[in-house]
Amino acid sequence: MSLIPKLKRYQKEFDHSYCFGVYPTLELLSYRPEFVSAVLLHSKGFENQGITKIRSLCMDRQIEIIENDNLVNKLASRGNTYAIGVFKKYHDNLDPSKNHVVLVQPSTMGNLGSIMRSMLGFRKHDLAIVEPAADPFDPKVIRASMGAIFQIRVKSFRKFTDYWGSHAEHTLYPLMTAGKHLLPEVEFQSPYAIIFGDEGSGLGEEYLQFGTSIRIPQHEAVDSLNLALAAGITLYHSWVVENLRE
Repeated sequence: MSLIPKLKRYQKEFDHSYCFGVYPTLELLSYRPEFVSAVLLHSKGFENQGITKIRSLCMDRQIEIIENDNLVNKLASRGNTYAIGVFKKYHDNLDPSKNHVVLVQPSTMGNLGSIMRSMLGFRKHDLAIVEPAADPFDPKVIRASMGAIFQIRVKSFRKFTDYWGSHAEHTLYPLMTAGKHLLPEVEFQSPYAIIFGDEGSGLGEEYLQFGTSIRIPQHEAVDSLNLALAAGITLYHSWVVENLRE
């Protein structure tokens, strides 16, 4: 049965989602092909080299290709979208032996996707999200991540203590403006979890009791950094520390 009559603009309660764009769709096909239901293509992208790769991957994995400009235009949030991957939502478990990133109630889709991409760039593949939070399967998050989400294990938790209770072996490093230790002085002890608060208020004072609180040294002209930027700086430093040990 054709998928076309069933496909509508994304809503959080759907059991499927969409991956907009050629490069993110290639990432989906490369790393999560077992969850792909179909790939939609727009005629304007037929000369795109990425589209040729998408066709090849779909043929190898026996994934349906639907060429339908009207459907792509209806579903996409941008007019220059040439490919859409349609996939079933899936559930991951975090690797207990790896280092984790914990986001407490992130609300901005762009930040969430950007942090996923930074995680992949600095060799982190496990992301815990404490709810309520932005939907990690929203196409806006996926596009902001440029498909990095498909190489990351993502798991949601109702409360931070639910995460902590499941991964008590991890050393905790909450990032806070009132953190007691400067980031450049911290040597992360694996396995560890770096914890970030939301975009508005960050982590509450109660997080000072968890592990080793850290802060990024910065000029007093601003009171705090953007969440995605702060996460990128911290992830870079942790990656440098790990490489020096190796």
